[in-house]
Amino acid sequence: MWARLHGPTWLVALLTYGGWLALTYAHRTLPLPALVLLGGFVVAWHGSLQHETIHGHPAGAKWLGRALGTPPLALWLPYEIYRDSHRRHHATAHLTHPEHDPESLFCTRDAWRRMARWQRALFLTQTTALGRLALGPFVTIGRFLAEEAVLVVRGAPGRRAIWALHAVAVALVLGWAVGVAGMPLWKYLLAFVYPGTSLTLLRSLAEHRADTVRERRTTVVEAGWVFRLLYLNNNFHVLHHRAPHVPWFELPAMWRRERARIRGSHVVHSAGYLSLVRAHAVKPIIDLERL
Repeated sequence: MWARLHGPTWLVALLTYGGWLALTYAHRTLPLPALVLLGGFVVAWHGSLQHETIHGHPAGAKWLGRALGTPPLALWLPYEIYRDSHRRHHATAHLTHPEHDPESLFCTRDAWRRMARWQRALFLTQTTALGRLALGPFVTIGRFLAEEAVLVVRGAPGRRAIWALHAVAVALVLGWAVGVAGMPLWKYLLAFVYPGTSLTLLRSLAEHRADTVRERRTTVVEAGWVFRLLYLNNNFHVLHHRAPHVPWFELPAMWRRERARIRGSHVVHSAGYLSLVRAHAVKPIIDLERL
């Protein structure tokens, strides 16, 4: 009954929003390093919850999942845009191809040749763990906002309405964090938005890879319980792409059933995220020859 009613997802939602309210309200009592660690975790966890709602979890009325995922704790990404982009990511027949997959972090050979040196250097930083953790939010958010500004100025269908509603939602989030809890805006950006986006980008570092065989473009990271909980088992990315309708709390059992077979046909990072960070701290995770 608990699983059928999506109890685990509701519990995560309760802990995510409850944790965010508690941390923002008690920000003065926590040392800044602790606030960065906990604030980053709760914003990244909320991003994982948003991802679940996009796939229809928890089950029930669509408006309920949408209401659960809409509050923009990370501030910069409107839920409507994330939802549409992620659905196209799953639907494309050209997964990871930058001209077809809106969530691709790769580039074509032609695009690589056209890049200036500084652009290549910046691109390569995003293929390393330290580059992604340290600079990823700056690069990702900056590029996203610049592209969205162009769409808004050009009057792309629906874009102005999405951003107008998003501005209201952001005002409500900051109304609590800044207006009620008394947290300076810089502190919220530093302790919640930036580290939360960093942690989310760490997950995407290894979940896809360039390969001529489509099925091998998705990987698995065998992680400990902290990262599995943070990413709501999206580290089992092969399974998620095969069965996106399966809720996060059913993926571990699915993995235990299919582990041996998937290990023989896909790339599996068995040592977890910290090992990935050590191995690719400054070494690109992509093979430039495959661009």
